[in-house]
Amino acid sequence: MADAPIQSPTVRFETHPSQYKHWKLSFDGAIAKLVMAVVEDQPFRPGYVLKQNSYDIGVDLELADVVNRLRFEHPEVKAVVVTSGEPKVFCAGANIYMLGTSTHAFKVNFCKFTNETRLNLEAACEESGLHFIAALNGVAAGGGYELALACEKILLCDDGSSAVSFPETPLLAVLPGTGGLTRLVDKRKVRRDLADVFSTLAEGVRGKRAKDWGLVDEVLPKSRFDAGVLATANALCASTKDRSGPGVKLPPLEAKRWSEGDKSGTDYRYVSMTTVAGTRIAEITVLGPEGEFPKNAEELRKQGAAAWHLQAFRELDDALCDLRFNFGDVGLVLLRTGGDAARVQAFDDALVKLAEEDWFAREIQLFVKRTLKRLDLMAKSLFAILEPGSAFVGCLFEMALASDRSFMKAGDEQAFIGLSAMNFGPAPMSNGLTRLATRFLHAPAKVEELASVREFLDSEQALEHGLVTFTPDEIDWDDEVRIAIEERVSLSPDALTGMEANLRFAGPETMETKIFARLSAWQNWIFQRPNAVGERGALTMYGRPERPEFDWRRT
Repeated sequence: MADAPIQSPTVRFETHPSQYKHWKLSFDGAIAKLVMAVVEDQPFRPGYVLKQNSYDIGVDLELADVVNRLRFEHPEVKAVVVTSGEPKVFCAGANIYMLGTSTHAFKVNFCKFTNETRLNLEAACEESGLHFIAALNGVAAGGGYELALACEKILLCDDGSSAVSFPETPLLAVLPGTGGLTRLVDKRKVRRDLADVFSTLAEGVRGKRAKDWGLVDEVLPKSRFDAGVLATANALCASTKDRSGPGVKLPPLEAKRWSEGDKSGTDYRYVSMTTVAGTRIAEITVLGPEGEFPKNAEELRKQGAAAWHLQAFRELDDALCDLRFNFGDVGLVLLRTGGDAARVQAFDDALVKLAEEDWFAREIQLFVKRTLKRLDLMAKSLFAILEPGSAFVGCLFEMALASDRSFMKAGDEQAFIGLSAMNFGPAPMSNGLTRLATRFLHAPAKVEELASVREFLDSEQALEHGLVTFTPDEIDWDDEVRIAIEERVSLSPDALTGMEANLRFAGPETMETKIFARLSAWQNWIFQRPNAVGERGALTMYGRPERPEFDWRRT
């Protein structure tokens, strides 16, 4: 019998450079060096060894932190060289024994988080002029090559042993789970036939052939490798504008976690999350800002990470990751807001205007975008609850637009919603469209009409504009919301996940939507098939002398 999957311990998503175990970050002017030096005997949980720079969620959490801190804390950096501290190995990819002994849910969430980190890395180049260079001084296999694919440039050492490979299909009966196949053909535009050969060639490709096939950008002999990497970094730096001003430190969020009877939750400064055991429901509330928005970039810099948009959305991001990994039984998230709605609108408009000229304001705006994308990708149902006293305006109204349904209270004491500059471009979805544009694919002119609306809308106006789903009055409110919630949590979570993923991303397909659609569908499916995870499946049998046994019927 195969060993039962091991339930991973609670995952916490905050870390700091002083706590890194597996990455070494150094700086030399405009060039940073990020060395992957995974400590073998420091896995996230006991039961496997991180040999050959293989990674697990602990390694990837540190990488996610590195990318965020580079964007906020080091505006002087223009190029980042990603390389290995392990002889002859750049990175062996996700640790196979970790994957083989993890639960299905953990494997899928791990791949999704890793993908989001890779996309953040890619966005840092496109949006912030922070260029990543993969300096492959050894074998880059599986997820190791996928990390390289996320970088802007890939340089391979021509030393007779360094190579790139995707061994998942021939060795493990799974897919490169962090978007590798999509990046191969969509980003690097490798020919389909060559990509097919490459993805079934366990030993990979090295030297001149790797460049000829488009798998890497440059191949350099060992004697000139370091100099070639530096020259590439300097060239990228020369093509990039300075981000003026000092960096802004990202302090700990100081989350307060509590448990009381069957209730548990997390309280931050602006965000709170509550769950009740046995209900399969979580509630997240985001509060609006206090005071006034800073008058200029200098004042915003003084606020630093305490600036409302950055603080609130860092907290929301942490809560969403917590829900994904640590609350697998939660199937429905109720989204609520509170605070001064007019202030949310004013803060949004001021941030968007300031972001046109100030790098820090722009990074805050981009962080809001990334957090809302993480909300879009939650494998949980989302209901927005718009009540009197709520502040579903601008960036907080984006949460309602991201929801599968929204309920807005009508009557004498009713809710109001509002739009801001944040609803019309700064926070697009993975499909490249705003949530409003995605909502009104059938009537694009509606978005232009709404762009001039700055007054708050009551329930009747919101329903007329198509901005909410239902508007029960005071008599029906409690029953309608309760029945909708009870119905939702009674349905199959598998069917709901598939349904929601199909409905949320209408409109054009992008590399990003392909990655997540294929991950949600194919890798999710493959991770449950006996050919991969059965008692004698390839992932289960990896490292054993026996060969895997396959069900040869194509499905």
